[in-house]
Amino acid sequence: MGDKAVSKHGFHFGTPKVGLGLAQLQRSVVITTNAKAKLAPSAETLYCKNWKAQLRFWSSPSRCCMCFRFKANRFRPHFILKASSSVESAEYAVEPATNVKFQTTISLPGCSNSLSLLGTGYREKVFAIIGVKVYAAGFYANQSVIGKLNAWKGRSAADIQLDSSLFDSIFHAPSEKSLQIVLVRDVDGKTFWDAMDDAVSPRIKAPSSVDESALSTFRSIFQGRPLKKGTFICLTWLDSSKLLVCISSNGLPSTVDATIESANTNMALFDVFFGDAPVSSSLKASVAQGLFMVLK
Repeated sequence: MGDKAVSKHGFHFGTPKVGLGLAQLQRSVVITTNAKAKLAPSAETLYCKNWKAQLRFWSSPSRCCMCFRFKANRFRPHFILKASSSVESAEYAVEPATNVKFQTTISLPGCSNSLSLLGTGYREKVFAIIGVKVYAAGFYANQSVIGKLNAWKGRSAADIQLDSSLFDSIFHAPSEKSLQIVLVRDVDGKTFWDAMDDAVSPRIKAPSSVDESALSTFRSIFQGRPLKKGTFICLTWLDSSKLLVCISSNGLPSTVDATIESANTNMALFDVFFGDAPVSSSLKASVAQGLFMVLK
């Protein structure tokens, strides 16, 4: 599905919204790995812990994903998020179209190491001609994935976004990666899966009995299950043939709801978000920007 495509379930995907206008960005922003750097009169210093990179945004609108450092009870103007009462000190990235906060580092069931955020995006559902946002999404990967992408060092974000071989390399890399979906409104489980199935099934050519069984398992997770606003759905690829599905209505999931063991199904699902016709163009663009930052 492209940016303007609409499925029979009414899902539409637009371009990412700009979170801040130029009037709100009078000073340039420097992303730096030095957490103790002093703020210069013309710059704010933001801290990005997991991906060692620097990027200067000169007179630019906000990007799809920006990392912020903050401490409880400490105020800094402009680029501040207040931590919840259960988190004394944390790091988040904000998906600007939905204002959903994503931790920049997470630990998930079944993963041997923590995963780091590469980018965020959102998905819309169209009622008549009005687009309504359904969920925000963040893509995480084990940092070892970056070591598999040396061939793309120095490439622009635009080149990265259009290069399907790079995303194929990420998928096939023997490292954990996960898509975290956070619903921003109530959705019936069957409706959610039907829309997902509309995107996944056509990507599986001549499905085998293993593929059919995997799709059936996927379907059973969501059938008859109400998905409330704030529900977390984590799709975690342990490798190309094994996917963990975790759902939680109370923050990050702590248990695995199902294991999908079908290379074709898992590849098709990855292609839904990072193929040539992604269901969320904002997510793929943000991930491409994140990869550009760490590979430059």
